[in-house]
Amino acid sequence: MRPVAPASLCVVALMFAACTQIEPPVFGEPRPMALRAGKNVVGPRFATGPDNTLLLSWMQREEQGATLRYSTLSADKWQPAQDVVTDANMFVNWADLPSVAPLDSAHWVAHWLSKNAPDTYAYDVLVAFSDDQGITWGAPVRPHTDGTQTEHGFISMWADQGAAALLWLDGRKTAREGTDDPMYTSMTLRGAAVSPDGTLRGEQLVDDTVCDCCQTDIAVSDDGPIAVYRDRTANEIRDIYVTRFKDGAWEPGASIREDGWKISGCPVNGPAIDATGKLVAIAWFTAANDKPVVRVALSTNSGRTFKDPLEIATRNTSGHVGIAIIDEHSAAVSWVEKDNRGTNAINIRAVTTTGQMGPIHTMGRSNLLPIYPQLVRSDDKLILAWTDEIGDGTEVVSIKVPIPGFYDR
Repeated sequence: MRPVAPASLCVVALMFAACTQIEPPVFGEPRPMALRAGKNVVGPRFATGPDNTLLLSWMQREEQGATLRYSTLSADKWQPAQDVVTDANMFVNWADLPSVAPLDSAHWVAHWLSKNAPDTYAYDVLVAFSDDQGITWGAPVRPHTDGTQTEHGFISMWADQGAAALLWLDGRKTAREGTDDPMYTSMTLRGAAVSPDGTLRGEQLVDDTVCDCCQTDIAVSDDGPIAVYRDRTANEIRDIYVTRFKDGAWEPGASIREDGWKISGCPVNGPAIDATGKLVAIAWFTAANDKPVVRVALSTNSGRTFKDPLEIATRNTSGHVGIAIIDEHSAAVSWVEKDNRGTNAINIRAVTTTGQMGPIHTMGRSNLLPIYPQLVRSDDKLILAWTDEIGDGTEVVSIKVPIPGFYDR
């Protein structure tokens, strides 16, 4: 597959305009946001609707399975939690996260993972719809039709003409026996759209060999949806790929950068993407040549080309990145890093389209690893959420980070 061609930071003919330095935004002090999510919870995940409705969902462990719950942000406060579904077979995992997301002002969609056999990694994706803003939910459907008792998960989703369009990691090939060829038994990347009435359309094999358990992500630019995922080659190179949704189908993936990370197992460390207008921002982790690093690549033409990646963090970083566009010139990236306290710091840093990077800010710490902090921008602030061990259980921590002067940028 072809690499995405990097674009020069400064076009000679437009040198003065393109090379004008843009200062990174300044972040204020983080402030806690009260969230009554309860104890023994896992998997916070943000979703933003087309009317800028912001939701945070998570899983509440039960004696058997779990309950998928969510809270909406209103007047800068998290509202009382609401339940979507309690599933005795819900697959609870720190990295493979369910979601609750608005499709439009009335119609919402939720997805979760449900075990279909005793094997640890035998589960389906289930998708349910609400036509009353999450108050009631219809019967769930599966977006995949293979019927195998294998892994299906790491869902990304966007709204497509009233339907929920999805990408997921699909393990149907892993059920094959009688060969040691990983290309014959590998994880695949597939997509399909599910309508509120349960109708499936556009099921597609997007990539026939991908990393087994790294997150996927999707953002919608002016030119349509663009997705990121971790690929896998026959030589066990697991770099980050980009694919675009054009004319009703996903294009063949292409590497955002040929890091050359050779690793014989899944690092459980997927990329993140955000888009506003023509600005697209991608963050990812790599440890090629045993050198861990978090990188960010920006595009100002809806992801057709990307600027040379910036190295955001090195040394003790463990990745688990998030990305949020701040304005038409800048974005914020988050990641986890082992600090000198022996805890895991949740850091953020601003970057600009002209290659400027702001200072590194530690916004919180967690005693847990693994964790997958979530990052989103809401008006003039960033919001982060992650799971931490508090007292005798795990809780969801939520903070807001003001962006002073946001409306003046």
